[in-house]
Amino acid sequence: MEDYFLARVVHVLAVVLWIGGVAMVTTVLLPAVKRFKNAEERVDFFERVESRFAMQSRITTLLAGISGFYLLHILGWQRLLLAEFWWVHAMIAVWLIFTIMLFVLEPLFLHRWFRERARRAPESTFRLVQGLHWFLLTISLVTVAGAASGSHGGFWF
Repeated sequence: MEDYFLARVVHVLAVVLWIGGVAMVTTVLLPAVKRFKNAEERVDFFERVESRFAMQSRITTLLAGISGFYLLHILGWQRLLLAEFWWVHAMIAVWLIFTIMLFVLEPLFLHRWFRERARRAPESTFRLVQGLHWFLLTISLVTVAGAASGSHGGFWF
């Protein structure tokens, strides 16, 4: 049972760092960067900060995934068949979205796409990026709230 508690601690810490970082980028960094006067400076600064956060995100999503699937293995895969464990499905979906973005889409083309689009249309690019971050933060927070409630016996749906 000791490894169960350790896995849960690793999982919670990984999620706090990961989603907390998404919240900081969404609510603090993007609005601050949007106020920069020069579009090139805006893109350069955002990319410098975001690239450092991307490494943290890769590590924490990896830790969250490993510990989460380990916990699911210990607690039982049958949870995926029960509607009251909707938050487990949500955790997997959010984790998949971020994992695909961080490990596949961003290295392959998102980084280059952002830079090119930001040079052509900086305002609309930052609105799009901010909108996507707000969407990701919202689904992440709903999932965290559902998991916190559901893992302690409370069920929203």
